[in-house]
Amino acid sequence: MAVNDDGAGPFVLSLRAAGLGDLLTAVPALRALASAYPAARHVLATNTGLQELAPIIGGIDLVVGTEVAHDAPPPFAPVDLAVNLHGCGPESHRMLLAAGPRRLVAFRRDELGVDGPEWDPDEHEVMRWCRLLEEAEIPADPDDLDLVAPAGPVPEGVRGATVLHPGAGAQARRWPIERWTALAAAEIADGHRVVVTVGPGEESLGYAISAAVPEVAVVDCSRDLMLLFRVVDAARVLVVADTGVAHVATALRTPSVVLFGPEPPT
Repeated sequence: MAVNDDGAGPFVLSLRAAGLGDLLTAVPALRALASAYPAARHVLATNTGLQELAPIIGGIDLVVGTEVAHDAPPPFAPVDLAVNLHGCGPESHRMLLAAGPRRLVAFRRDELGVDGPEWDPDEHEVMRWCRLLEEAEIPADPDDLDLVAPAGPVPEGVRGATVLHPGAGAQARRWPIERWTALAAAEIADGHRVVVTVGPGEESLGYAISAAVPEVAVVDCSRDLMLLFRVVDAARVLVVADTGVAHVATALRTPSVVLFGPEPPT
């Protein structure tokens, strides 16, 4: 890869401006890019609030908060290589084209003059981004998902506990609160400690469970994403809706039970 005209070295821009779980499915692809271009400076354009993930993913030098929208400006420019790990829509392609990359790796979009592999709507997200890179002759390992939880305190009673995460971005993905309550009571009756984690806007779910089952402890992770990682890492098992926290358990190799709503497990 050529250096920039100013001699500062190449920039690689990766776009993945979606939620927590979405970013975690792109970890193997991001690591593959870092491995393929070790001398480059790697820029990740992602949702504001996910910047803290960069150090534990590795290989990312700069994180830029961005949103994909019609006529949105490029998140970073100029760049030598731009990689669309966001989707196949015209908005994300245009954002990266506006960064003036010498090379764009993306799914095919004929009306924009973007050549690349065909989009498969049924493909698993991890495999999708690895296939995109493989077809661009950038080796990628879809099993390279593991993360190490950052160092820091773990609230008392969390280590070895059953952790429940009742929240989910879409209401349709939320298991009824009375079932979470019944599960918490059953786990306590079996001799396990129970902790409920909540994210932004989910506080009422946690406190509804603890009100019904007073032995339950609530850990508010709404302002501390790394606290969530430490809690999931310390858990005996995580029970979670089909949401980003399920991907956290996978990345940390914490045993998990994932409850699916309208979306099939596949």
